[in-house]
Amino acid sequence: MQSVGITARLERQQQRKAGVGTTCRNPISYCGQDYQKLKEECLRNGSLFEDDRFPAAPSSLGFKELGPHSSKTRGVQWVRPKDMLPQPQFIVGGADRTDICQGSLGDCWLLAAIASLTLNEKLLARVAPTDQSFDEDYAGIFHFQFWQYGEWVDVVIDDRLPVKAGELVFVHSVDNNEFWGALLEKAYAKLNGSYEALSGGSTSEGFEDFTGGVTINYDLQKAPRNLWTLMKKASERGSLMGCSINITSTSDMEAVTSQKLVKGHAYSVTGVDKVDYNGQKVHLVRIRNPWGQVEWTGAWSDSSALWDYVDGSEQDRLHVNDEDGEFWMSFDDWLRQYSRLEICNLTPDTLDDDGLKHWHSVTYPGSWVRGSSAGGCRNFPNSFWSNPQYRLCLEEEDDDPEDGEDGCTFVLGLMQKNRRKEKKLGGEMKTIGFVIYEIPEAFVGQPQVKLTKDFFSYHASTARSEVFLNTREVSQRFRLPAGEYLIMPSTFEPNQESDFVVRVFSEKLNHTQVMDDEVEIKTPEACKDDDDVDPSFIAVFEKLAGPDGEISPKELKNILARILRKHGNIKTDGFSIDACRNIVSLLDKDSTGKLGLTEFNFFWKRIKAWQKIYKQNDMDNSGDFNSFEMRLALKDAGYQLNDKLTQMIISRYRDDDMTIDFDNFVCCLVRLEAMSSMFKVMDQGGEGRIRLNLLQFLSMTMYG
Repeated sequence: MQSVGITARLERQQQRKAGVGTTCRNPISYCGQDYQKLKEECLRNGSLFEDDRFPAAPSSLGFKELGPHSSKTRGVQWVRPKDMLPQPQFIVGGADRTDICQGSLGDCWLLAAIASLTLNEKLLARVAPTDQSFDEDYAGIFHFQFWQYGEWVDVVIDDRLPVKAGELVFVHSVDNNEFWGALLEKAYAKLNGSYEALSGGSTSEGFEDFTGGVTINYDLQKAPRNLWTLMKKASERGSLMGCSINITSTSDMEAVTSQKLVKGHAYSVTGVDKVDYNGQKVHLVRIRNPWGQVEWTGAWSDSSALWDYVDGSEQDRLHVNDEDGEFWMSFDDWLRQYSRLEICNLTPDTLDDDGLKHWHSVTYPGSWVRGSSAGGCRNFPNSFWSNPQYRLCLEEEDDDPEDGEDGCTFVLGLMQKNRRKEKKLGGEMKTIGFVIYEIPEAFVGQPQVKLTKDFFSYHASTARSEVFLNTREVSQRFRLPAGEYLIMPSTFEPNQESDFVVRVFSEKLNHTQVMDDEVEIKTPEACKDDDDVDPSFIAVFEKLAGPDGEISPKELKNILARILRKHGNIKTDGFSIDACRNIVSLLDKDSTGKLGLTEFNFFWKRIKAWQKIYKQNDMDNSGDFNSFEMRLALKDAGYQLNDKLTQMIISRYRDDDMTIDFDNFVCCLVRLEAMSSMFKVMDQGGEGRIRLNLLQFLSMTMYG
């Protein structure tokens, strides 16, 4: 199975080089399913598409509350719209916010995002291609497009939808013969593993997966003075907006206030406008409840007498309707009632400047790996430095900043990946955040350097995320002087595993690079002259080797056991016979299957030096290494490795408790020594690269 995974990763790397997935015009076929080919095959065969990657089965509904034997899924059937109604439609009379009404799933955050999507016709047509129908060339297959962690994907589904007692279980439209919303929800459920995986979330998550944009969050208790203007500009530019009311306890969740607002519920902001009222301009905000009902009953609600003093043409323009889930509020009331606003910028455009400007953006993937690169926050100085590091070069300052302060404006977003998919396995959102440091002059222009513990012990941060949050993305806007900066993304606690992406959006072109050590091999001085044998050592060797004059794996095992018994402060499980066989095969230059005098002398010198390095880097005197000590010890032994190689090595040589004992440390160094020596022999031109035929490749990879 591992080889299949490696092959898939290599294929994906080739696709990226070809530009697949980098733009919405050239998306990746999710699960390898090509919409056009599948549809043509169904039409040719006269069959309706059945999606085996997201089957009409209990597993697609959920895993707990919507699990196979739950009361909520009892009686659910999967039915195609054509079997429900004589003339189903994909979209009826153009997509509208009333097309999206919530079913029995806690995904109001997603539906609020979909409702906002209907305000931008071009954007909706990309997410839900409008050339699909239940009439011409119908084959029971539909497709939708989403942004996922830096890539665009095209998701194929069949049109079998969950139905109970003749009604759609989840999203439905006011027009019961309209199905684009239900099909879009199904495609998004497939992308995340199940319908139940969509329960609970932030509207910004849906916004970003529809647009690839960046979301700015506003705490309305600390709202900027020009917020209404920012919202107006965002509305005019097609940006997506959502708002919500904070809860103080779980009992508050979806509690309805006296004026019919729902706490802990995701609303769409669908409009920002002004009306004339008694000779004054009143600022208004239009909100939509994904439930399709339960509306604000205060000032400027649908039934408010204040509308009687507004011209009828204005009322028509603002679509003042009855009980459709959408309503107007004064901006002041909205600020008092709601707690949080999310604005997702599509291009993304700046919101704080009057002029319309494009931002430059870069996306970098990364991983926090337990015991390797998951170092936790600054509260854990011994491991914090091991987190992935990114260099941000800000070269050009903003043009004519409004507040007169010079600097480079950028938005930094840190997004953890695939947490919804892992819900069924008990996976939860990690608590994440980031810190920004100014890079010292000595390291400016040197991306092939990973800054170590000493740097972070003696340098203060320049900026950071306001808090660490257990949300999919933490994002924040900054303005810093031109220069080079180090971005350190991390989980709050060490050894919290997750893949992530770092996104930087800046007003001016910036350069962002991964900061990592260049792979280098520097054999320590104490280990040179490997072929010189001390005369006193010959007698020792003859005694150890026995009559045949060579040391077998079994004899090596006994020798190493005697050595380790003398050092009780070093933890080890003992060198296994397999480990000794590997050591012998890696050091056996004459292919006898045993170690002769010169070969064993080489190993003896090495193990004495490695023992010293082991003790020096065992900082907590535990007798073994944690993974962060291991990286430093490898460097002291002459092996400067990058993050990827370190992760591979630690995952191979660590024990279940995430420690590396002495025997694994030695086995690792023996392999590094042998493989690097082999490389040097094959790199005859000294270019730092070699070419291998199949035999050579297999010989090297299978060696030892």
